[in-house]
Amino acid sequence: MDFPQPLVRGRLVARYKRFFADVVLDDGTALTAHCPNPGAMLGLNTPGLTCWLSKSDDPKRKLAHTLELIEADGGLVGLNTMHPNRLVAEALAAGAIPELAGYRTHRREVRYGENSRVDFLLQDDARPNAWVEVKNVHLRREGSLAEFPDCVAARSTRHLNELAAMKQAGDRAVLLFIVQRTDCDRFAAAADCDRKFAETLAAVAGRGVEVLVYGCAISTDSVRISGRLPWRDAPQP
Repeated sequence: MDFPQPLVRGRLVARYKRFFADVVLDDGTALTAHCPNPGAMLGLNTPGLTCWLSKSDDPKRKLAHTLELIEADGGLVGLNTMHPNRLVAEALAAGAIPELAGYRTHRREVRYGENSRVDFLLQDDARPNAWVEVKNVHLRREGSLAEFPDCVAARSTRHLNELAAMKQAGDRAVLLFIVQRTDCDRFAAAADCDRKFAETLAAVAGRGVEVLVYGCAISTDSVRISGRLPWRDAPQP
């Protein structure tokens, strides 16, 4: 995924009301940007951090700028939770996720479960359907360990149970974590942030829901899915 225009650099002043961020650009311009991340952004909302923003030319937008990247702990972190689905769509089209390669069609936002929409439904005449939920990961607190979630994630827990139901019905069910950081080499559920999610993740994995974790190569020009990362607490065969 390439950014359509060069990002502009600034300094984070404050992130507030979940979707707003005050920023001062390098040229001294002070502005309020859209923050496309509903999470707690632990460790990524500290005033003074260097940030990178995109700008829209759409005159209908109330906020022209969007907070895209934060520089933290010596690397770039992708904050935009809308990007992982775009990244996965590109990777699926290119066959860059081997575990999900070879399906004839890739459908997005298909209804399933209890009033939910799965991120991707992969279909092929020669194999069972694959229901794929995508989660953005940006939390790092310990060494090179990426964690999810960074706050209570009741909706994500519901998705786990809905995936388990698809698996029980005879289809594939996959939870795909996309780590938008350049400083992590493994993954774990953040049980102290949401114990129910962590326990449910372990439980549904034991019932056949597949858990995949992929990292990203991130620059101020583009974001790409890179290699697979290990899940620290994966059930042992």
